[in-house]
Amino acid sequence: MKSTIEQNAASRRASSPADVSLSGMADDREMLRAASELARDLHRPNPVIYWSDLLGSTLFGYAALAGAIMSSWTLLAIVCGAGAVLALYRATLFIHEITHLDHARLPGFRLVWNLLIGIPLMLPSFMYEDIHIIHHSRARYGTIDDPEYLPLVVMKPWTLPLLLFLSFLMPIAILLRFGVLGPLSLLSSKLRRIVIGRLSGLQINPRFERTRPSGDFARQWVWQEVGASLVAIALIGGLASRALPPRIVLIYLGVIAGIALLNQIRTLVAHLWGSDGAPLTITAQYLDTTNVTKGFLPCLWAPVGLRFHALHHLLPSLPYHALGEAHRRISHALSQNSSYHRANYHSLYPLLQKLMTETVKPGRHIRK
Repeated sequence: MKSTIEQNAASRRASSPADVSLSGMADDREMLRAASELARDLHRPNPVIYWSDLLGSTLFGYAALAGAIMSSWTLLAIVCGAGAVLALYRATLFIHEITHLDHARLPGFRLVWNLLIGIPLMLPSFMYEDIHIIHHSRARYGTIDDPEYLPLVVMKPWTLPLLLFLSFLMPIAILLRFGVLGPLSLLSSKLRRIVIGRLSGLQINPRFERTRPSGDFARQWVWQEVGASLVAIALIGGLASRALPPRIVLIYLGVIAGIALLNQIRTLVAHLWGSDGAPLTITAQYLDTTNVTKGFLPCLWAPVGLRFHALHHLLPSLPYHALGEAHRRISHALSQNSSYHRANYHSLYPLLQKLMTETVKPGRHIRK
């Protein structure tokens, strides 16, 4: 006999999860139990996969970047630039794994990632650590205290293009943050509070303010910030003094802009943005997130396991390389009427279309 949860899920399958109230939704115990039990043996990160993926993506990305800079043929420079964006985007998204990793199981990975990617691209891991974990909190997901959430489906239609435009401007923002405001904040405690609270996190919620770091994380923060500031100052100084040709700086910042834009598109379809601001159960969080399960393209625009974003919310400590196998096991074990299948989508396009459709519905725009 089907559980009550499965019967209710079956009756709602034709409707959009965004049209179903997530507040007060009970947990689907069968789904949660199946996810936990079927993935029990998949939680150990494989060092060979992590290191080879990171180093290979980094090597290819910087080689493609060099090709874009050195090529005198415009078409080849564009192709190399696109390759650099995709490869360095993949390498950059290991910042997500770093926030969830038990670092004792993968010693040195955070250090090497910051030296190869975080500091050169001025996106050190402290910008995401201690922030992303809040997004997974049962009490804070989808609320005003969630740094990675906005109720987009009830916000003004211009919010989406604005978010994309702002992401494209990220290189300028991080240059100012690390090359100007960061160093100046050492001379002003008031400015330092603003820099730490408002300008030191990869977040989309403008109301979120992070707290001052402490302990080992504070020590990590210091050396990462110093490294990123040195890169930003070198870029600004090199451009101002003409020691660096403007073309090189523009290509470099253009690749960072491409990474930021691609990541913002991924972020926009990672959720259905249907929370009304009240705390949600794990099942409700799951149904407000998405898995994109078909084809090769999701591996490009949502790499490092992020195409299984809904599954990640069920099992946040699962290594990225294990998400595909976990999805296969859970999908086969649970019936098509299970809540699990309601978060699965086939491609990027219907999710973008759905989001744009929701934002232009009459009467939905109740928040600025």
